[in-house]
Amino acid sequence: MSSQIIPVDIFDYIVFGGNGDLAERKLLPALYHRDHDGQIPAESRIIGASRTFISDEDYRAFAKAAIEAHVKPENQSQVSVDRFLSRLHYREVDARSDTGWDNLKGLLDEVGTDRIRAFYLAVGPSLFSDLANKIAEKGLANDQTRLVVEKPVGRDLASARVLNDTIGRHFREEQVFRIDHYLGKETVQNLMALRFANMLYEPVWKSGYIDHVQITVAEEVGLEGRTSYYDKAGALRDMVQNHMLQLLCLVALEPPSAMNADALRDEKLKVLRALRPINSHNVEQRTVRGQYKAGASGGAAVKSYIDDLNDGESDTETFVALKVEIENWRWAGVPFYLRTGKRLSQRMSEIVVTFRPIPHSIFDASAGNVQQNQLVMRLQPDEGVKQWLMIKDPGPGGMRLRHVPLDMSFAASFQTRNPDAYERLLMDVIRGNQTLFMRRDEVEAAWEWVDPILNAWEDKGLKPQSYTAGTWGPSSSIALIERDGRTWHEPE
Repeated sequence: MSSQIIPVDIFDYIVFGGNGDLAERKLLPALYHRDHDGQIPAESRIIGASRTFISDEDYRAFAKAAIEAHVKPENQSQVSVDRFLSRLHYREVDARSDTGWDNLKGLLDEVGTDRIRAFYLAVGPSLFSDLANKIAEKGLANDQTRLVVEKPVGRDLASARVLNDTIGRHFREEQVFRIDHYLGKETVQNLMALRFANMLYEPVWKSGYIDHVQITVAEEVGLEGRTSYYDKAGALRDMVQNHMLQLLCLVALEPPSAMNADALRDEKLKVLRALRPINSHNVEQRTVRGQYKAGASGGAAVKSYIDDLNDGESDTETFVALKVEIENWRWAGVPFYLRTGKRLSQRMSEIVVTFRPIPHSIFDASAGNVQQNQLVMRLQPDEGVKQWLMIKDPGPGGMRLRHVPLDMSFAASFQTRNPDAYERLLMDVIRGNQTLFMRRDEVEAAWEWVDPILNAWEDKGLKPQSYTAGTWGPSSSIALIERDGRTWHEPE
């Protein structure tokens, strides 16, 4: 079974930060895959831009190296690579001066001013406002312009509002695509299909049947060249305010009236506004901060965060665990446990929905323990869904119960390449489909909830607790969930 490839309209994709890390690892490989699969029209162009001067030929060599490094050999062909490279152009542009903007405009206007222009801001957040202003000031925008903004959108509520106001002066809300690549993952979208395309789950998707929900986003890596950004952000800003709250919203939202952008985002907004506040009154009971110290990862010794930082001191958290509650009728009394961190035991992202125990067991002790049903949705590294059930252990030896999964691996079930999240999202930008992107009020509502946590940590002087690299974080994160009589889901 193969997926259907739906061509998009002719476009110019202008990637600011076009020779940066994100473009190399994700954007150029994703656009290559879409071109390789025949989704990109022949006349479309991809234009890298940054303040560094390189020629078109050098940029194509950069893109070719990115494809060789980040696209599997079986998905590369000389014809496809050459066709993709022929689409590429490069212009030197400075976000904070007039350098290069006339050259970029001249290149764009060569093919007219009525085609779709998507400007992707794959740069540091400090340049978002400057670039939005320049794109408008230099006359590069048209009615079909899209502006793609990477996270983080601000570092708190006040700065998010300033940035949104700046962008809003030049672009309509329907032109702005605030990207969260987690929303493009196949499993995240399958959560919507599981809930709303099957009768099985939605009747029990509430507090009467669900005991608790866990969301884990774990990384093995450390700073990976993001030192200057990460030490100013930390795990709460970098992961929780966007990725993890978006995942929580998709688990918890009410059925939208339709599968369209505003209907879905209206329901996500209601969840964000129903989150029980975490502030100075309860921050010590509901949050854990951590920072990794030296240990081992992947069988190799790794340095501490401070040593990775090459700085003598930092209170930036590299790990966060939270107990979150939603104050509405559907979820009253159901805790959502969130944890994320760097230098953890393994790279893994998953959502685990644990159902309530059966009210009474008819089986005697020899049958074994009756464990709670779980629905496990794995986002990475191997996307798929497992429904854990109790069954009888086959054989003539009497009634013995086993906890086993109904397992659907997307790669095994569909026997096709699983597209990277960026592939879907980059094409959704061209389609003008904002379903998987964040609306302004969502971003600001998330900051309204996160800001009091940051303030409470500072007011109470709560420093990050040390944890050894290669483990699952501070021991207090285990206590956070175990004092409620629950435990973190053990990765397989």
